[in-house]
Amino acid sequence: TGSWYDVMMEDDSIIQCRLKGKLRLEDRRTTNPVVIGDWVLTEPEKENSASVISEVLKRDNYIIRQSAKHRTAEHILASNIDRAYVIATLKHPVTSTGFVDRFLVTAEAYHIPSTILLNKMDLYSSEDLKDAEEWKNTYYKAGYEVILLSAKFEEHLEEIRELMRNKVNLVAGHSGVGKSTLINKLIPDLNLKVGDVSDYHQKGMHTTTFAEMIRLPFGGFIIDTPGIKEFGIIDMEEGELSHYFPEMRSALNNCKFNNCVHLAEPKCAVRELVEKKEIAASRYKNYCKMLEDLRSTEKIYERK
Repeated sequence: TGSWYDVMMEDDSIIQCRLKGKLRLEDRRTTNPVVIGDWVLTEPEKENSASVISEVLKRDNYIIRQSAKHRTAEHILASNIDRAYVIATLKHPVTSTGFVDRFLVTAEAYHIPSTILLNKMDLYSSEDLKDAEEWKNTYYKAGYEVILLSAKFEEHLEEIRELMRNKVNLVAGHSGVGKSTLINKLIPDLNLKVGDVSDYHQKGMHTTTFAEMIRLPFGGFIIDTPGIKEFGIIDMEEGELSHYFPEMRSALNNCKFNNCVHLAEPKCAVRELVEKKEIAASRYKNYCKMLEDLRSTEKIYERK
């Protein structure tokens, strides 16, 4: 937090470090030069007993979004992730497919496998349960694993433990979807504060205020992130976007034009699959909205 960082050393001890001068990472406008999951080199300060981070090692991958506070800056949630989990709920609060798809696209862009956890199944009516099955089928057809669970009652918890075992796992979602409840069930001695959902707005209230990496008792780590209201995609060209929708990738070579972006071009293989209902209309609608955003959003930096 701030200018101090908790660094876990090779012997599992944790030391506090400052940054050494101005660490120069890539030519990027990030809100923070060091993020959860980074591998770093440290060295002692000569003037006192403190330590400094002297270098951030190259990241294998990361989850990035447009900064919520500074629209021309980018916020890296975490790096060096083995698997990302987006936790969603149909009610209490509502998670839009737009939010889920933006998260999945960003994970795809950086080759991070993703799983969708549809939580709070214990609260749903029979109609809601039908909607949950539709969600599951939509994303399963798109190539994603979807787990329907009740974190509160530990439903499907063992399946999640096995997925997370000995990996670095990131969990993300809106406030109030049950991230803290899930983590408390996975790590019973942790006792993370669990938030309520506002009755008036049906939105969650923040209980996690900063990202934190926590060791799992069965091996591996879990990265708990603060609740995210929106997920602005960045660091992407419009021609790339369809490559990050797994169900679109197989059709891309069948479009008449190599530079097809699947909007109004003739003989577009992607739109043909949408018309045949082989690509979900909701996923295609969210693709179009992301494409629109990429065209209208100010570029944070120019590619070289």
